[in-house]
Amino acid sequence: MYVGRVMHTDLVTVSPDTPVAEARDILINKGIDHLLVVDGKGRLKGIISDRDIRQSWASPAISLSVHELNYLLSRLTVDMVMVKKTISISPDTTIERAALLMQENRIRALPVMEGGALVGIVTTTDVMGVLLSAIGIDQNSRRFVVLIDRDRIGVAAEITNVLKVHQVNIMSLFAWPDADHPGVYHLVMRVPSADGDRAIAALTDEGFKVLTEYVPDIEPYLPFR
Repeated sequence: MYVGRVMHTDLVTVSPDTPVAEARDILINKGIDHLLVVDGKGRLKGIISDRDIRQSWASPAISLSVHELNYLLSRLTVDMVMVKKTISISPDTTIERAALLMQENRIRALPVMEGGALVGIVTTTDVMGVLLSAIGIDQNSRRFVVLIDRDRIGVAAEITNVLKVHQVNIMSLFAWPDADHPGVYHLVMRVPSADGDRAIAALTDEGFKVLTEYVPDIEPYLPFR
């Protein structure tokens, strides 16, 4: 999946000289967390979030009177608070890459640029939605895990073939490495709920060790044993 498929193109933007109080009201009224800041020619100048606004208001709130605080906030503009060094991506960036950039830089949104023009924005909510959909968590399914040896060529094909023989459809499948056991991957599968017991029994009969719930010690389920 690519960012261009899920990005928001109905952009809500403000200019750098927009009062922060006005930016806050826009965020609230639109039900969004970020505003893209553009100049008169539509060029991206920065990004401002609800968190940036809260932080900008928090520091003077302690020492100033209400009158002084209101005066200060009325003069505070977006360009004084926004993040100017933005990290942007292109529409052909993969969702996985976007998620990694957000995690590494501890940010919650990425402007999307194409040919120097601002064309969209993607947020952590968008990325999470795609990932949850990809693993089928929103479907009526049964989840189980088979621990596999990364270096065993064809093991995934063996597992899927067992399910094929028993006429069990795979709704989703993905793998992630085990942090404590190098070379071991968790092959996470979802099948229709009605076929769950049959799928687990078929794989167990073929010698695969299937995890259907959390266990504190996975040693007995390692593929090397």
